[in-house]
Parts: sequence; structure tokens; C-alpha cells
Amino acid sequence: MSQTTLEALYAAFARLDADAMAACYAEDAEFDDEAFSLRGKREVAGMWAMLCTAVKAQGAKDWELRVGPIGPNSAHWEPIYRFSATGRMVHNKIDSQFEFNAQGLIRKQRDQFNFWAWSRQALGAPGLLLGWSGWLRQKVRKQARGNLERFLAKGAGAAKG
Repeated sequence: MSQTTLEALYAAFARLDADAMAACYAEDAEFDDEAFSLRGKREVAGMWAMLCTAVKAQGAKDWELRVGPIGPNSAHWEPIYRFSATGRMVHNKIDSQFEFNAQGLIRKQRDQFNFWAWSRQALGAPGLLLGWSGWLRQKVRKQARGNLERFLAKGAGAAKG
């Protein structure tokens, strides 16, 4: 059942369907990666809705999602997209680990990727020079959190859950 949930999650993300993605998460879901530390389905679903909205706003022509392999508790995925803050193209390589509840919904997700590689692509020279630093990582986390809070405050999209 858990692998089916992951296949549904990434199929929905490929088509930028944040509502279908939200349906894959438990109410008490937790999500952590280099940019976000989220608690509760509202925040997790809101993050995906915000990201899907940003990709659509940039033009889905610059969007591709490569997925695989997907296991019962893990997935490798590679989003290729235009980073909305800078307009730069990014090809990120992400490994995810999952825990599920009894209903097969995602309870915990931990994504790992090379922050320096991401920051070089997304931010250009500042990422190249400072992507290794905790300072830049904290700045990105703070900005991501602020963006999500503003998105959720507007009642946009996926805070449905």
C-alpha cells in the first residue's frame, strides 16, 4: 500500500496536482528537507500547493519530474524547473525516506539533496560562493518559511487538508 501511495504522490506532482498530493498525507504528517521543516498536513500540503502554483506561474513548459526507483519506504526523484526567485533552471536530485500510518498515508517524509549543488543552480554566484555555509542554508529556510506562511495566509490552494 505504501508504494502505491508514493506512486500516486509523484504522479500527482508530475501533473502539478497539489490536491491529489495532499490526499497522500496523514493529518499529522511531518516533512523535512534542506528548505522546510513542516508539521501537520496543512503545512505539508500548503508547501506542495505553493510549489505547484509557482511552477505553473513560471510556465509548465520548464517543468519535468523524473521519478525512480520507488520502493516501499523510499523514492528517488529529480525535479527540473525554473526557480521562481531567480528565473534560473534547476535540476535537483532528491532521495526521500517515508513512514506511513495504518491507512497507508504518509506520516513522515525526509528529503535529502546536495544543498550546495542546488544553491549553485538556483542562486548562481551567491550559491556557488556561499552554498556550503550554514548562513545561506538558514537564510533559505527563513525565506521558504515566510513564503509558505504568506501563501497559507492567503488561503491559497492546498491548505485544504
